[in-house]
Amino acid sequence: MKKNLTSGWSRRRFLQAGSGLLAAGALHFGYSKTALAKAISQALPQFTALRPAQKGILTAAHWGAFEAIVEEGRMTGVQPVSDDPAPNELITMAPWQVYAPNRIKTPMVRKSWLENGPGSHPERRGCDEWVAVSWDKAIALVSAEIQRLQQNYGPSAIYAGSYGWKSTGMLHNCRALLHRLMNLSGGFLSYSGDYSTGAAQVIMSHVVGSMEVYEQQTSWPNVLEHSELVILWGCNPQTTLKNSWNVPDHVGLEGFARLADKGVRVITIDPIHQPGAKQLNAQWIAPHAYTDSAMMLGIAHTLLSEQLYDAAFLQRYTVGFDRFRASLLGEDDGVVKNAEWASGICGIGADTLRQLAREMAQKRTMIMAGWGIQRQQHGEQPHWLLVTLAAMLGQIGLPGGGFGFSYHYSSGGSPTARGGIIAGISAGDAPKNAPAPIPVARIADCLANPGKTIPFNGRQVTYPDVKMVYVAGGNPFHHHQDTNNLLQAWRRPETIVVQEPYWTATAKHADIVLPCTTSYERNDLELGGDYSQLYVFPMRQCVAPQHQARNDFDIFRAIAARLGVEQAFTEGRDEMLWLKAMYDNMKGQARTAGVALPPFAMFWQSNSYIRFPIPEANKQWVRFADFRADPLLNPLGTPSGKIEIFSQRIAAMQYPDCPGLPGWLVPQEWHGSELAERWPLSLNTAHPALRLHSQLDNTPLREKHAVANREEILINPQDAARREIRSGDLVRAFNARGQILVGAVVTADIRPGVVRISEGAWYDPAEPAQPGTLCRNGNVNCLTVDIGTSMLAQGNCGHMAQLEIEKYQGDAPPNTAHAMPPGVV
Repeated sequence: MKKNLTSGWSRRRFLQAGSGLLAAGALHFGYSKTALAKAISQALPQFTALRPAQKGILTAAHWGAFEAIVEEGRMTGVQPVSDDPAPNELITMAPWQVYAPNRIKTPMVRKSWLENGPGSHPERRGCDEWVAVSWDKAIALVSAEIQRLQQNYGPSAIYAGSYGWKSTGMLHNCRALLHRLMNLSGGFLSYSGDYSTGAAQVIMSHVVGSMEVYEQQTSWPNVLEHSELVILWGCNPQTTLKNSWNVPDHVGLEGFARLADKGVRVITIDPIHQPGAKQLNAQWIAPHAYTDSAMMLGIAHTLLSEQLYDAAFLQRYTVGFDRFRASLLGEDDGVVKNAEWASGICGIGADTLRQLAREMAQKRTMIMAGWGIQRQQHGEQPHWLLVTLAAMLGQIGLPGGGFGFSYHYSSGGSPTARGGIIAGISAGDAPKNAPAPIPVARIADCLANPGKTIPFNGRQVTYPDVKMVYVAGGNPFHHHQDTNNLLQAWRRPETIVVQEPYWTATAKHADIVLPCTTSYERNDLELGGDYSQLYVFPMRQCVAPQHQARNDFDIFRAIAARLGVEQAFTEGRDEMLWLKAMYDNMKGQARTAGVALPPFAMFWQSNSYIRFPIPEANKQWVRFADFRADPLLNPLGTPSGKIEIFSQRIAAMQYPDCPGLPGWLVPQEWHGSELAERWPLSLNTAHPALRLHSQLDNTPLREKHAVANREEILINPQDAARREIRSGDLVRAFNARGQILVGAVVTADIRPGVVRISEGAWYDPAEPAQPGTLCRNGNVNCLTVDIGTSMLAQGNCGHMAQLEIEKYQGDAPPNTAHAMPPGVV
């Protein structure tokens, strides 16, 4: 008898089991549990890609896949899946997420808006009273406002960007669902780019022909075998690799652990001596903040002057090195960018820079760069220069050599598996009259200045007059820079709708709040391993929706029904039918790849996840190897098909803050600026170790890092002594843009003149709705500058600010960041 892909199971038996389950109404579980259990127990051993749960209900989050322990309908604990090589303690907060005291319990409307209509008293957002309404009333209000604005102003009046780290899950992807609804109902104003890599993804498309920051990296087995020197430039992977956009496979963390075990030489370049760098026994080089570009030029000049660069590689694979060489030698401006010049800017000794250049040239070197160095003014330059340095070394496309911009993110370099990919629900097509998107980090500028035109990547963008903002799966009062400027811009729209499980600062500054479920209160599917595509995880509903929360799909379906587009929105499917369609599509891909999977009903009821096999060849994959082997047959996506050290396309744009050649452009805020005389400390904003951006700030994990019940600030002993600050003190950090309370941690693990405050602390204004008031919880974006990185990318500058600190005098004010709004229970 002919066999199929089920490793010895006959085709007849396979079809009988599958058709029997489906015929019994398996999708909606209307069959005998005894018969199902028997069928599953007989069938599952044939599907070798399945991994059954050991104890609880399978689900997942950005910080890992796990089994939820549920007792009498209540989630009581968690257990990581057996395949996770580095389980993340953040998963232990899942029960707290479900039962958090600051859950939004029912739809709410701001009193002034409810009584007087859209645009009423926007200055009271954040301090107005709230009125509870029914779901029918809330849906009617939101739907009527969408309809009114579409009819009177058109799609440009509604900003439905909904940027942020939404909950995991391919169906209840609130951003895709919101966009799907808006496209069906007339269109909306969207955004381009992101806050994470706003500058880098634009400049890299001109330099190497792709976004690069989200590309697969040379595989970890290859790095471990061939790399002799690893440079960690501006990143802390042991923290950032704990989480992923989908569900992490944590292979990157395992890779760094093996790097340490092997004793590979590692150098970390960062103003902070990260705990992860210590685990790698890395040499610490601590430049002044925001001076990476100057430091890179000093290294490049050494490679040039000591003839340590690969001229043949530059000749064959790049364009524009002759212009770069002339700039290094000062032929264009009279300034030689040698190690002594660079040292005067970055604060690293010239001999250290020269030695670093020599070591990089002598060894097989992998430069692993972070994204923080591009979240600052002129942020395009350091990533462009890092590619230029790697090109001068001539190791791009060689095993263990070159550069990578995602080793610190979602386990870039985790070898790619062979199986199937879950495709999420589509946002659909935008109507023909939909407006062009705006750069995402320019939203406050857009709200405050309708009609203003800005340059952006070779074109002009004109801001529309936004009347409504709809936020789902995001938290602008966390992730946007210059919170006080945002607070004022936030008053311009007539209506703000926030769809959210918790009373975040963004929710507190809305007009209408719709309570949505956490991912543990609904059913979904998600990919595991952003780059490896190693897993498919079922996200099974663990507990019933809390209070009056509804899942995102049902909220948008109800609005779609009011707008007359329900059938187009749902396509006639409910939650489980959508998941079955997604699974079946993935199952077909897996079959083509030689991996057999059971019917959806069997898979779902089995409480198993899928782990796909990894081809041996993928474990030795090298980024840019094809390009290096034959640049004519495998050109890059640049105009020349090569790495563009000089970009004629950028030069033609004539942007003074981003010319056609990379270099050192002086930022408006740094230790060498006039501003530094008043604000002498340079800010470093880091990803927090015990949350994901602002997610989980309202959980008990904060007790492990909070100081004086505030976000912590790292201060060098020299800077602390001058200000009579000791560890544990309550500190006011401030500049012309704002002021925050933080708790002092005095440590030699940070360079003098630099302070670190992690991003993600929830905004807690002492005087709600009053710009400039003290944030009592330490939201660092009260201090950061809201300008574009340059006219090219218009990325954000969330990693840059000059400030001062002082020991706080008087009684510590209450911290109400995670409290319910006054009067709300």
